[in-house]
Amino acid sequence: MYGRRASRLLREITCCEPGQITAFNSDTFEQVCNECNEHHQQLLSLIKKIEDEQLDMETTRNEEHYGAVIHHLSLLRNKRCLMAYMYNRAEIIQSMRWKIGPVLPKEIHEKLNYSEEEYFKNHSTAIESYMSELDLDLTVDMIPPKDPYIQVRVLYDIGDVLLGDHSTSLKQNSVHSLRRTDAEKFISQGLMEEFVG
Repeated sequence: MYGRRASRLLREITCCEPGQITAFNSDTFEQVCNECNEHHQQLLSLIKKIEDEQLDMETTRNEEHYGAVIHHLSLLRNKRCLMAYMYNRAEIIQSMRWKIGPVLPKEIHEKLNYSEEEYFKNHSTAIESYMSELDLDLTVDMIPPKDPYIQVRVLYDIGDVLLGDHSTSLKQNSVHSLRRTDAEKFISQGLMEEFVG
């Protein structure tokens, strides 16, 4: 049945939690691409039959015409499904850059295919370039905090880090008062958490 493989890709998106990404389904994606090529070849052969019989393409309504219509519509449907699959994944990848930062965790990185990895790198580079032109960090809270400093607890041993104008040793389970802008990148990477009370 035409379109069944392509619909599997879309079901995969809808079954996933919002904002989460599954491993790229390269097998099904490739099968749908092969099916598109088959539809294209069938479409060309049916058009050639109509032309060989010297029939008018606009007015002919025979079995070749209706077969060509079926292959054409199936080809368009598969292409729309492939584009929806890729577009949805691209949106999630873009949002991950804002939530996680320029370095993806290994478990997410393993779910991406090569073109998605390149897309993430290029998107991240564009954001970094734009922020450096503005001399403004857009990844910090959009609403200004009441206090620029927050209390954080270090979850993993990070070591000596240069923060602003001073160096600090960030050892596991230690508590520090840091500027929010300095702490955000470590919090987003899961290396520390905001300490309350």
